[in-house]
Amino acid sequence: MEDIENIEEDEYGFSRNYFLAKELGGASKRSAHKLSDIHIVDEQELRETAIEMKHAKEISELMSDYKTMYSKWVFELRCGFGLLMYGFGSKKALIEDFASASLTEYSVMVINGYLPSVNLKQVLLALAELLSELLKCKRKSSGSLSKGQETFPSRSIDDILSFLHGPQSEDKDCFICVVVHNIDGPALRDPESQQTLARLASCSHIRMVASIDHVNAPLLWDKKMVHKQFNWLWHHVPTFAPYNVEGVFFPLVLAQGSTAQTAKTAAIVLQSLTPNAQNVFKILAEYQLSHPDEDGMPTDDLYSASRERFFVSSQVTLNSHLTEFKDHELVKTKRNSDGQECLNIPLSSDALRQLLLDLNQ
Repeated sequence: MEDIENIEEDEYGFSRNYFLAKELGGASKRSAHKLSDIHIVDEQELRETAIEMKHAKEISELMSDYKTMYSKWVFELRCGFGLLMYGFGSKKALIEDFASASLTEYSVMVINGYLPSVNLKQVLLALAELLSELLKCKRKSSGSLSKGQETFPSRSIDDILSFLHGPQSEDKDCFICVVVHNIDGPALRDPESQQTLARLASCSHIRMVASIDHVNAPLLWDKKMVHKQFNWLWHHVPTFAPYNVEGVFFPLVLAQGSTAQTAKTAAIVLQSLTPNAQNVFKILAEYQLSHPDEDGMPTDDLYSASRERFFVSSQVTLNSHLTEFKDHELVKTKRNSDGQECLNIPLSSDALRQLLLDLNQ
């Protein structure tokens, strides 16, 4: 009994002395290092260092194996299923190769879910316009006298989806394949966006191919969405490819965004917009570079300059472009000393010049 008590006392004494020593040592020694002493590397340099491709031969063989499945995937789409690709690595290149190699008979529209924001209503409008043209061409080439619905009646989401669903009995082989890179992306994770995508996937003239990367992505959907609307067939296709494009919108830890990297990120966002929207942005950028001391370009001046060059036809069109710029955080508004609303691009002059060079290439 005495031995046990002695052991416990020795252990207590050791523990007490250990923590006393740590406390005293910590009190007497203070590091002279500061957070500002940490070397912040350039983001582009860090990305190039971090993304080092290994096992190229094995990955190439894996991609070749996936290509043998293309015919099966096309058959599944024709049967009315949606294809959901999951697994480690970017699936962007794989899905785009599948679309370009095996979906040449069909029209394909791509939604980049990894972008900071996605305007689903504009996507639906574009799909409806495309389907309308496809139906007209198909009936004209076949000499059909059928007067099926070829134009969508309004611009409400419900009416557009009804048009895309169309009659089940005719033109059943006339469908558009919608590719959604990162259907679980930040801009699409809200319930409203997922419900809209699910309703879109269930339309008779639509087939969907999508990818997910977030481990909790399946929690976005309920049973009805999975089995009745998306009608997913799950395909495990790890590619081990780096997320070069998808990751450009997420800053790396301990990385300092360089001028080139900032311009590159903005260029990728702008290239996802319409040519007219890009041209309006160029006018604003050129004005800001030539008037560095001003608060920004007055909205009225931007409208006048854009209309003179036929980039916009009305103030409503300009406001639509400006909404997209603001959603992507490419433009900010402020009032100058005269009370005018001015538009400003939150980039340095060097980054802005680099951006214009990237857009003009």
